[in-house]
Amino acid sequence: MKRSILSIATISLTTAVSAQSSIQLFGVVDASMSAYSTSSRDQRNAVTYNAFGVPVGFNPAFVNQGTVKLSKKALANSAYNQSRLGLKGTEDLGGGLAASFWLEAPITNDDGQTGLSTFSRRSTVSLSGPFGEVRLGRDYTPSLWNDTVFDPFGTSGVGTSLIFSASLAPNAIAGAVAAAPGIPSVSNSNYVRASNSVGYFLPGNLGGFYGQVMYTFHEKTKYDPGTSTPGRAAVDGNDARTGRYVGTRFGYAQGPLDIAVAYGDSTVGDNYYAGATTHTKTVNAGASYDFGLVKLMGELSRVRRETEFDGATFAANIQGTSFRGQLLGFTVSIGPGLIRGSIARVRYDNAPGRVDQSRPEATQLAIGYVHNLSKRTALYATFARLTNKNGAALNLFNAPAPIATGGMTPYRSTGYDFGIRHAF
Repeated sequence: MKRSILSIATISLTTAVSAQSSIQLFGVVDASMSAYSTSSRDQRNAVTYNAFGVPVGFNPAFVNQGTVKLSKKALANSAYNQSRLGLKGTEDLGGGLAASFWLEAPITNDDGQTGLSTFSRRSTVSLSGPFGEVRLGRDYTPSLWNDTVFDPFGTSGVGTSLIFSASLAPNAIAGAVAAAPGIPSVSNSNYVRASNSVGYFLPGNLGGFYGQVMYTFHEKTKYDPGTSTPGRAAVDGNDARTGRYVGTRFGYAQGPLDIAVAYGDSTVGDNYYAGATTHTKTVNAGASYDFGLVKLMGELSRVRRETEFDGATFAANIQGTSFRGQLLGFTVSIGPGLIRGSIARVRYDNAPGRVDQSRPEATQLAIGYVHNLSKRTALYATFARLTNKNGAALNLFNAPAPIATGGMTPYRSTGYDFGIRHAF
């Protein structure tokens, strides 16, 4: 009897809600058996060189350390699609207007530790209509989308875009608060997502053209006059400007063609007393063309982290990490299956400390297969290999970081994922 009463109450509540709006519970549960390895090699020999690269001596006591390999195996999550649990809804306000919300939390279904502790994947409320959509809250940044949309592996698993992996470090924000154990950090890098944002999206009736702009508030206290700004520490001064992000993305999608360009500027460091502000600026462009059974896609990216000094000329500013990335990918549909493949390269513009000034670079190859058991359930397998050259120190996503000290030079990173994904 109690169960019947509860069922009737639930149906009544659902009917009442449906009369005003639509509310949907959704999610993804993804688990994989994964393995990763990263190796570094001692490429030195007993010969010493001068600043011009000319051999000048021999050390008979030198002992080469050979190769050091780091590896691990795991029952992982999110190797094909990111595991998540979300709630979203829309209310029709009439006259073409609608109010919407979207709350999405990451979950770690491999150990059950993280789930609904934060809505750090997305937490927004928006108003939409013939004018487009205005969205407020924590959301994906415009400059991220080309990195994931135009890569057959997106940003999940060992096949994750090399451009994505290389972009994580220069987007790190100084002074970011570490996450509590078991709780994903919501202090963001402004690379994947940005908190405290205001975004605008063009309406969907522009003949295939689409676009968005975003501005985020850093929410730091501003002092006037500026000389009264207190120093957080003698080393880095005050971080009153860190956290701000400005970005935009515009594209065209019609029929088999999709093409887009994006730009993002994130303030990742600040030293008020030195008059210095550090920015990470990202420019990228991507495109895809669907031939039917085969879909081709690619991306060009430019990421630059630089420190600007107030009143200084451009030449006096300090350029930090700077690289250019290229990616070419494809998918091939075979019945209920999908073959995915990509090749990507990242090449750094600077070569600090290298006598020959050769530029550090990394190349990644990835291949995978997805077998759809239904519209919601899929089995998948992915293998990837990354090779560093000239001192680059990148690794596959989730793989151990290479050893780059004590004479060791990062060399190779490999990994695989075998898993199942269920969406609801």
